[in-house]
Amino acid sequence: MRHTIPVDSLGPQAPSMAEAVASCVHCGFCLPACPTYLALGEEMDSPRGRILLMKGALEGELSQEDVLPHVDRCLGCLACVTACPSGVEYGELLTPFREMSEKERSRSPLENLTRALTNQTLPYPGRFRAAAALVRYTKALRPLLPAALRTMLDLLPDRLPPRAALPALTPARGPRRARVALLSGCVQQVLTPEVNRATVDVLSGNGVEVLIPPRQGCCGALSMHTGAADQARRLARRNLDAFKLDEVDAVVTNAAGCGSGMHEYPLLFAGEAEEGAAREFAAKVQDVTVFLDALGIEPPPALPTPTRVAYHDACHLAHAQGVTDAPRRLLSAVPNLELVSIPEGEICCGSAGTYNIEQPEIAAELGKRKAEAILSTGAQAVVTGNIGCMTQIDSHLQRLGRPLPIYHTIELLGGGRD
Repeated sequence: MRHTIPVDSLGPQAPSMAEAVASCVHCGFCLPACPTYLALGEEMDSPRGRILLMKGALEGELSQEDVLPHVDRCLGCLACVTACPSGVEYGELLTPFREMSEKERSRSPLENLTRALTNQTLPYPGRFRAAAALVRYTKALRPLLPAALRTMLDLLPDRLPPRAALPALTPARGPRRARVALLSGCVQQVLTPEVNRATVDVLSGNGVEVLIPPRQGCCGALSMHTGAADQARRLARRNLDAFKLDEVDAVVTNAAGCGSGMHEYPLLFAGEAEEGAAREFAAKVQDVTVFLDALGIEPPPALPTPTRVAYHDACHLAHAQGVTDAPRRLLSAVPNLELVSIPEGEICCGSAGTYNIEQPEIAAELGKRKAEAILSTGAQAVVTGNIGCMTQIDSHLQRLGRPLPIYHTIELLGGGRD
């Protein structure tokens, strides 16, 4: 049976979707910026090809079976948005399309299991910690597992770092210059708790009072970008309630994917009662590097020795939020740090939320390509602003037998990792 997407399911997101379709003039500038087009060389696995496919599905000319394999292969990295001369808002088509198609599609039992494992563990730090703790008991079974589940195991460390509880309020050191609320995140909170600790330390050391609202949760980006929009809304509503916008100058995040996801709250809640609140919330969200760059910081501590560091642009920071200069300016102020660019720096590393689990072959090719590009710079360390990128890059440098230290930008602004 061939499934189509009913036109009456478009809802309040239809105008933005229609505008994205109509804006595309099929010029082809997006092709060299698209990771899947570079990897596969297929027109239907390019942004302009997918736009035509989604248009055909929305108009009832193509079935889901025709369209979804190509849409599923899209990383949602939005490099095409940066490259597009016509200003096509590709994300405003892709995200709602995935939501609508998810309600109609059928998946295999294995796909359902993989989707359930990711959606019901990754957004919840307690569940994720418990699941990750089982890795050492399951790695012996790795050869028997399907590719997606093998990838999940490979991306997890053998041992997790200890929990790092942070206070709900950290006062500014010295005169208070600002007050912010910090999104503590989900996966990052478990895998690299030192990033949140460094974020609080650097902010407070620069005169910023830091609140960590205790009732907050996952931003919902992982769910939103896989079409699980109902779950994303539940998670987002929790944050709309937990963060008191009138009490802070900004809602700060240190994960590019989270920042991008929270900026998409107005799209997520289009036509919903929370749309106004979502717009107010999104307007207050800033990446920590943007906030600190605008605020102005004290001279960062020097690295122990001169170090050549490759800066990786996380896609959801560079393309989705348009943030490229702020982290570089901040890092350039660190004594003993030589910042170098990565060839093909605009190309995704292949992490993209849960993409490296659901599309492991393409993600592995892109991860290897990124790791090789980093190594070509002669860098002694890597720095980026997203937990998914940190995990993916570390994994593929390890596979090449040439591991490098991987830092979050905020860690180097605080003097590195102990």
